[in-house]
Amino acid sequence: MKDRITIEGRDGAFAAYIARPKAVLAPAVVVLQELFGVNADIRKTCDELANQGFIAVAPDLFWRQEPGVNLKVTSEADWQHGLHLYQAYDRDAGAKDVKDTVNTVSKLPECTGRVAVLGYCLGALMVFLTAVRYGVDAAVAYHGGDTDKYLGEIDGLNAPFLMHLAEEDEFISKAAQAEIKAALATKANTTVYSYPGQHHAFARHNGAHYNAAAATLANSRTSEFLNRQLR
Repeated sequence: MKDRITIEGRDGAFAAYIARPKAVLAPAVVVLQELFGVNADIRKTCDELANQGFIAVAPDLFWRQEPGVNLKVTSEADWQHGLHLYQAYDRDAGAKDVKDTVNTVSKLPECTGRVAVLGYCLGALMVFLTAVRYGVDAAVAYHGGDTDKYLGEIDGLNAPFLMHLAEEDEFISKAAQAEIKAALATKANTTVYSYPGQHHAFARHNGAHYNAAAATLANSRTSEFLNRQLR
């Protein structure tokens, strides 16, 4: 299929969705999923990035547990299924998968070799872990739950890093947000934007807490950051 590629990872092969821009040679963005898998929302995000001139690739993070997960945010049963996968997910192995994806994408003939990693919720945490453990060209994290639990690894963060936090996030306490901000403030090339009145996943297409104004602002900041770092 034209919109799928295979990542030959160190622990096995797994699928990834790919959206290609019109430009023949372009930088890339690896897009990391929430607990719903590479669903319509993540694929739409990839398509939007491709329209901005980036190669966008979303790897199947849950491939070890259940390949091809594609859940709906509006279904309670899908929420529960995704939470089960999220709780059982091996984050250490996952960070290696993300780095393997970055390495594969950087070698695509249509790629300039410059690759950023961008993620939401679980994916945002994986952005942080991949950046601090393995290094990336640039990193963008939207409301990464549990990031505060890994701030002891902050010394490994050398990549330009952009984080979006929702001030009323029901999954990231204000205390955790303060810890994240304080830790990132010690590193060069990091920027944290905080969105007053916003809840978790405020930038998710059609999400329960979607806020068009805040999402547009966050996404414009992301676009400017990616263009500055990758081009």
